[in-house]
Order: sequence, then C-alpha cells, then structure tokens
Amino acid sequence: MSIVQQTVRSFTGKYENFEVKEHPVHHRLYTIEVDKKVLVTFLEKNKEVTSQRLEYVPYMRLVLADSLQSSIGSEFVQTIRAILHDRNSGGFTIGLQSLTIDEEDYVKFATAISHLVGGVNFDAMSGTYYARFSVKDTDHSDSYLRQAYRLFTLHTDGTYVDETTDWLLMMKFSEEHAAGGESRLMHLDDWEELDKFSGHPIGSCRIEYRAPSSKNVSKSVYNRTFYEVNGKPCICFIDQFAYPSTIEEAVYLKELSDSMENSRATIALPLPAGDLVMINNTFWLHGRAPFEKNQKLYRELLRQRGYFAKV
Repeated sequence: MSIVQQTVRSFTGKYENFEVKEHPVHHRLYTIEVDKKVLVTFLEKNKEVTSQRLEYVPYMRLVLADSLQSSIGSEFVQTIRAILHDRNSGGFTIGLQSLTIDEEDYVKFATAISHLVGGVNFDAMSGTYYARFSVKDTDHSDSYLRQAYRLFTLHTDGTYVDETTDWLLMMKFSEEHAAGGESRLMHLDDWEELDKFSGHPIGSCRIEYRAPSSKNVSKSVYNRTFYEVNGKPCICFIDQFAYPSTIEEAVYLKELSDSMENSRATIALPLPAGDLVMINNTFWLHGRAPFEKNQKLYRELLRQRGYFAKV
C-alpha cells in the first residue's frame, strides 16, 4: 500500500463552541458537532435570508458566512480549513442536528460553511452557485448522477470545467424508501495501486473531457490524470466524460477505474438528512452505491464545489 509519509496531526478535541471527533466510519474523516445554541442563534439571525436572495445577491453568501463565523468563532474557520488542507485527512461531516428540516435552512448552512473555506464555482447544470438534484425510481438523464440503480463509479469533480475545483460539499436534504445508495469514498493514499498508476507514463498525459448536454458545458478541457501538489500525487478523473485519443489511454483509464472500484480502501459513508460531507477534491474520490429497487425511492442532495481561499 502506498502511504505518503508525513507528521500526523489530530484535530480532535473540544473547542469553545464546537467539538471535533474521529468519524466512526472512516479513520481519515472527522465529524464536527457545533453547540446547538450556536446553531439556533445562526438560524434565528438569518431567518429572513432566502435561497433566492443568496442566488441573486452574491455578496449575501459571504455575509451569511460572516454571520456563522461570528456565532461560532474564528477558531472554527481555522479548524475546518486546516482539516481540508491536511493530506492525512482532508474531510469532515457536520450537520444541523435535527434542529430544522427546512430546506431553506439547509441551503443557508451549506452556503455559510462553503464560503468560510473559499470561493464557490458557478454550477452550469443548475445555473447558480449550487445544484440540487434528486434520485428517483425512474430517470432518463444522460449521466449516472440521477440513475438510482447503477453504480456511480469513483471520480473527482470539476473534470470537465476549466476552473480550479479544490473541494466538494454534498448535503443530504431528504430521503424516502431508500436502501443502499451509500456515498462511496476513497482517500488516494489508501489505494493499494497508487504508485502503479500515478507513475505510469499515461498518467501525466492530457486526456480530453467532454460533458453531456445536461451539464450545460460545451467546451472540452484537457487534464492530466495525475498531478502533484506539494510533492504529492493528486488525481483528476471521471470515467463517464473521458475521451482518450488512443487505445492505450482507454485501457489505462479502464484498468485505473477497475482498480479503485475493487480497492479495500473504498468505503460506504452513511449521511443522515441535514448533514453534509466536505472533502478535498484533489485526493479524495467519491461515488455512490446502487440503490435497491423501490418505486417510491426518493433522495435529494445539494452540491457545491470550489476553490480554497488564498488567505
């Protein structure tokens, strides 16, 4: 197994208005629990803020982030940024602890968290800074995103757009009659064949990525599968939108995907409604297990993705 060696830092502990714990499912993730009184204060202070206002007035997203920071404290901001940058971790879960089931509150909380970390990319699929999408029994979309009964293979986000995608946030809004469909995650350093594929000559070749029509992105981009940040391998990959130019490139990508799917490092992460997971998109891959067939199946998620703050 290829493990990048570095000093291990733990962020676990009780802070003034929140507590960081080791995640019970994955040894690299943290789970953060904010004092409920703080969450109630944040929601109450911003009860007049609507998702429409956040979409129409961009600076309100930063004002909302400032409100959350004022409620929890700057130490919270420093901690979540440090976790996401930490190569040994790079991810956490956090939620509203059943204090509300109002989807407007979900949008506000996710928006505040993301804007404390950095800038948020425009999501062409939805036409704003975040996307909400549902998974149901039937679907006729042109990607695996909404197709409930297919394995959504491991990938990183931002492969088909010409902009930096350092982090990814996914929040569960609702779920009914759902069995299976767990979020699947793999940290790059836990992958047994990282050295084999990152060191392969094709790993540094630029591969063309084209998005299907539902993504509302018409321009092709060319990305290397592996690149380095601070001397450590990072990855850019999704099988659905890659258009390799040679047989050798196609075989390489197929074998890479198969290897990750079969890795013991790939785990299923449960995520209750009202909770979100945020990961470093450069060394975490994510996907989704198939759901079990149910005509009443329904799940709705929110997605945001973006780049780290420079300061």
